[in-house]
Amino acid sequence: MKTVKKILTPVIILVVIAGVLLLIFTSKSDPKVTYDYAEVRRSSIVNTVTATGTIEPIIQVEVGTQVSGIISHIYVDYNSIVTKGQVIAEIDRSTLEAELESSTATLQSNQTEYEYQEKNFARTKGLHDKGMVSDTEFETAEYNYNKAKSAYDKSKADMFKVSQNLGYATITAPIDGIVIGREVEEGQTVAASFETPTLFTIANDLRQMRVIADVDEADIGSVQEGQKVTFTVDAYPNDVFEGSVTQVRLQATTESNVVTYEVVINAPNPDLKLKPGLTANITIYTMEKNDVLVVPSKALRFHPDGTEAIVTDPANPNAKTLWLKDPNGIHMVNVTSGDSDGIFTEVSGDIKEGDQVVTAISIGNLINKGSEEGGESPFMPKRPDSDKKK
Repeated sequence: MKTVKKILTPVIILVVIAGVLLLIFTSKSDPKVTYDYAEVRRSSIVNTVTATGTIEPIIQVEVGTQVSGIISHIYVDYNSIVTKGQVIAEIDRSTLEAELESSTATLQSNQTEYEYQEKNFARTKGLHDKGMVSDTEFETAEYNYNKAKSAYDKSKADMFKVSQNLGYATITAPIDGIVIGREVEEGQTVAASFETPTLFTIANDLRQMRVIADVDEADIGSVQEGQKVTFTVDAYPNDVFEGSVTQVRLQATTESNVVTYEVVINAPNPDLKLKPGLTANITIYTMEKNDVLVVPSKALRFHPDGTEAIVTDPANPNAKTLWLKDPNGIHMVNVTSGDSDGIFTEVSGDIKEGDQVVTAISIGNLINKGSEEGGESPFMPKRPDSDKKK
């Protein structure tokens, strides 16, 4: 054991001395500067807003009835193609026809009474003008005439109403289109006493659809009419449909403390793939620029040696600086920034495609592939004897 200790002790001492010497020599060497570059290139930048919505026909009409009764005939079904004015259903007419006959009889009776009272009033008025009848008789004749006239006018109005109701018993299509909903069956009784019941739903043209999307309040400020939209539906996951924003509705909807606004998007449907009610996952292109000079956004935030940004034009917030690679190191150029997608920013000015811009700097012994290196920072004054060393 003593022999081993005698051997290990000098070895340990030598290792410690070597480590100290290595630390001393390492600390005396200049730290190496590493720069990260990115190439200025032409590309496209886009900003998008995503949301979900529901596909529906642009024109959709709910067909109802203004009269109560039993559905006696139905002539269409789901997906039936109809034309404007086509008979699609009928309500039993027997009760309405009986009301029409009663109204006709009442009208005829009141018309007869009115004609009689009209002649009697004219005769009494003539005699009253000659002083041959009393004022009381004249007033009585006038009263009976006015009463008969009112009854006759009311009978004509009732007759018109009953005739209209009889016409309403025949349900016709109000537009050209396709039946996408049917709410009744033959033999079913419909009551139109308090509100108009819906019998059918007809869509005008399924080749022209629209999407009603709910856009979050944080995104609605950048959405405008005319912007490009793409969307997908679960029924056709591999298909991408295109449209555009046609309306941004101002009425807000609040649900679970989340405020959204409805955005209407036209959705051409020539292949009839889109069905009413499908859920659409939409992407609205709020900004899209193609073939513009772009640099990584972090290059505009790069400042050597931790210095603050150099303000080239305080009146222009888009005036920025970039640091470009050159044979002697790097140098600063002034540029104007444009739109950004968060990762890349459009730039213009004293810069061209293919230039190398500095995006980051690090000081250490590791050198990244494709980076510039050196023993001292290019932003600091050189030592007087630096050239001699080379």
